[in-house]
Amino acid sequence: MAGSTAASGSAAAVERRANIFGMTQQAEVAVLRPRDCGRWPHGLRAAMAARIAALNGEPELAGHYRTDAGDYAALADPSVDGSGQGLAEVMAFMDKVAVETRDVSAPDIASLQAAGIGDADIVRLCELNAFLAYQLRVIAGLRVLNEVYA
Repeated sequence: MAGSTAASGSAAAVERRANIFGMTQQAEVAVLRPRDCGRWPHGLRAAMAARIAALNGEPELAGHYRTDAGDYAALADPSVDGSGQGLAEVMAFMDKVAVETRDVSAPDIASLQAAGIGDADIVRLCELNAFLAYQLRVIAGLRVLNEVYA
């Protein structure tokens, strides 16, 4: 996603950090395909990940996740508000966390709770968004390395 290849100047730097990429892959599996997915099945998690990537201007990463969204693929599109699937509050929350993180406050959590979403499932939503924020930053950082070492 970041354009790093074996031939790129950043390849040596990336190779020295191979363990980080292995741990990142493990984190991705833990967040997108956990044993206990709570209220959020794997396909929905993939759709939300694709949506977050799209909101952050990463269409290639969005496409990567959209392939696993299955019946939830429509929700990968940020223009779909989720009301048709009974997930309007969830999509609004995920969108806000993805692009207006500093503006998220207690009333945002309260709106999820008022919609009947339990605390453990709210934490699961936040974990997904946090992982995507991390992944998007790693991709951006690798792109900068590619430019520096070009």
